[in-house]
Amino acid sequence: MHMSDRHISDHFETLAIHAGNTADPLTGAVVPPIYQVSTYKQDGVGGLRGGYEYSRSANPTRTALEENLAALDGGRRGLAFASGLAAEDTLLRTLLGPGDHVVIPDDAYGGTFRLFAKVATRWGVEWSVADTADPAAVRAAITPKTKAVWVETPSNPLLGITDIAAVAQVAHDAGAKLVVDNTFATPYLQQPLALGADVVVYSLTKYMGGHSDVVGGALVVADQALGEELAYHQNAMGAVAGPFDSWLVLRGTKTLAVRMDRHGENATKVADMLTRHPRVTQVYYPGLPDHPGHEVAAKQMRSFGGMVSFRVAGGEEAALEVCARTKVFTLGESLGGVESLIEHPGRMTHASVAGSQLEVPADLVRLSVGIENVEDLLEDLKQALG
Repeated sequence: MHMSDRHISDHFETLAIHAGNTADPLTGAVVPPIYQVSTYKQDGVGGLRGGYEYSRSANPTRTALEENLAALDGGRRGLAFASGLAAEDTLLRTLLGPGDHVVIPDDAYGGTFRLFAKVATRWGVEWSVADTADPAAVRAAITPKTKAVWVETPSNPLLGITDIAAVAQVAHDAGAKLVVDNTFATPYLQQPLALGADVVVYSLTKYMGGHSDVVGGALVVADQALGEELAYHQNAMGAVAGPFDSWLVLRGTKTLAVRMDRHGENATKVADMLTRHPRVTQVYYPGLPDHPGHEVAAKQMRSFGGMVSFRVAGGEEAALEVCARTKVFTLGESLGGVESLIEHPGRMTHASVAGSQLEVPADLVRLSVGIENVEDLLEDLKQALG
């Protein structure tokens, strides 16, 4: 991508459509082609055309997506992976070695916790849990071996909010890097690098793709040298995004802004209805004024996103019944698609944290509020709750 394309605008919506999406020089096609190719003809030994030799190392469709991701987050380098966990694994093995320590949140995605607890631990990486909403708790959890502080904000599934700038200061004072999983917010709602984060992590499967038809992950970094180091490990480890998957996500980011606006509008109305429902005992949504992280979220986010969690009177069985009764909300894992999803974290996405410090309430239901007509969503939830 030409640097002029990267800086075509300071406005997110324009960047989302144009960054990385340079017209094809051969045909003028306004959408980057899907380069479904494994290898490239070289102009003599070592004579690479555009730097391409083998699609694990680089592929033009993936390059277009990576340029787009970097521009949207205001980063120096973006890297696209086969899944969010592939991105996380590459990041961990780039930043850490045996004996190093990481602070992780007490409300993290189950797959992230599993990666630390069941995989990285066997490799000699140490970790401890902290309430990242409290910078003092993060500071207390840091040890002389701490190389990274890991944050999700909003978090999955309890929608906790971390003050990114404050925790970045804590991490940097200790010589550690701050990693922010920005999957729930997306770069449209929140810009972690501008707030002091060193690395932003995404599951591209979710809002960035936006249509429940692709699995992918990404890392975006502010530091060019760290970007080069991550790219080396990405190539060495190999869990890269394929060209068609890259093309699908690149299509998704073009409409990210308008989709996130509707997700947020609908989620706000859903959360408001749930707070007034007699069968709901607690609602987790950072847009609610009584949410403990509301003021921080209002400061660092454009709006509050499309994820809502709530607890149901009657315990786990009642929560399971609500999940079974919806008709517009689809019972399923994942999130961030145009269609609304409902799930039971304790039995589904967060089963891996059962018995740990990250165990979620058994009566918890998580909603990914889609972009359907909000009246249909409200009526569906009301009938499911009974």
